[in-house]
Amino acid sequence: MKPRTEPRSLPLLAALLCALALSGPLRAQEAPRPDFQSWLEGVRAEALARGISRPTLEAALAGIQPIERVIELDRQQPEFVDTFWNYLDRRVTPQRVGRGAALLEEHQALLGQLERRHGVPARLLVAFWGLETNYGRTLGSHPVPAALATLAYDGRRSAFFRRELLEALAILEAGHVAPQAMVGSWAGAMGQMQFMPSTFRAYAIDADGDGKKDLWGTLPDAFASAANYLAQAGWQPGETWGREVRLPADFSWQLAHLGVKKPIAAWAAMGVTRADGSPLPSADMAGAILLPQGHAGPAFMVYRNFEIILAWNRSVSYALAVGHLADRIAGLPPLANGREADNRRLSREQILELQQRLVALGFDLGEADGVLGSRTKAAIRTYQKSAGLPADGYPSVTLLEQLQSENSSSPGQGETALRNVLADPARDG
Repeated sequence: MKPRTEPRSLPLLAALLCALALSGPLRAQEAPRPDFQSWLEGVRAEALARGISRPTLEAALAGIQPIERVIELDRQQPEFVDTFWNYLDRRVTPQRVGRGAALLEEHQALLGQLERRHGVPARLLVAFWGLETNYGRTLGSHPVPAALATLAYDGRRSAFFRRELLEALAILEAGHVAPQAMVGSWAGAMGQMQFMPSTFRAYAIDADGDGKKDLWGTLPDAFASAANYLAQAGWQPGETWGREVRLPADFSWQLAHLGVKKPIAAWAAMGVTRADGSPLPSADMAGAILLPQGHAGPAFMVYRNFEIILAWNRSVSYALAVGHLADRIAGLPPLANGREADNRRLSREQILELQQRLVALGFDLGEADGVLGSRTKAAIRTYQKSAGLPADGYPSVTLLEQLQSENSSSPGQGETALRNVLADPARDG
């Protein structure tokens, strides 16, 4: 179709309107970013309006500057996606198990009292303590107000960290900790159990009755606060978090998902047993099957208390590590199965290549970005089904090698596009 010819005056008018829009009130101008100290004055004003006193603000904020190391840590992307076994073996070590068992015995009176009050097992509180701060040995060294101010000013998650900064100032105003003692992780997590300020404000307890909620130096306060958080999140007293299980050879792998819950009896009828092959307990509970390292790795049946652990930290590997460390501290044995799984780590570049090779074969996973999201795992599962592989949706180096073999045997337009993407040095990998 031939384009319509417009009067010559219209382009001139359009240009004039465009210029006015760029320079005048027809287009909202983005406010320039204030310098850090000007921005901090805005925080001071908001804090004053919330009832934070000037002396507290002076003690917490005077002279602070953005911490470059905090920004570096926030920006860091993991070079590798680690395997479950690597993750677990670094955290549930013989030394950590042994020390946890000794500390469980040392603090049994206090922990037992909290277990009776809140219903949270003593060994679980010790396991959280061990994973969060290595039993109090690594509380963090960053000044929390300065770290939170750095992240709030940075802009990536400004609203979240600004709220946390204001919560931290409220903690200081209440006198629970001195400003110089409010240290924590680069992201602002604090104390023996690494509470964010908002979690502190909502769940921290003054267990020893001294008028302060001291999660840094007072173990009764730290343990009681963690127990209170888990109880408020919905911990079910008298129920376990989960257990290692053994799956039958004909198990339907698509059922291995946190969203697929069945009564224990139903899983038992399908051939699922304890890890040693003995029958599952006859408890009236529902559970889900998880395969953190695919069908060749260990298998777990997890119950509703597992999801309470996830409320603390949304990482499945973290939650499994907490549960397993708690069991080991109580004297239960190591995991029995799954060590034969492919334990090679996938780099981000390898994940990108895996995604691109799936796309080249026609599998829809959205944008290939080197990040393992739900769409990538769904595409992996679909590919595995089509290739006659166990469809567990698990990405591994073995899977990538299978895709490399398949793509290289029948190159086409998709393969050419793949090579172009992999050869592009400007891509984010």
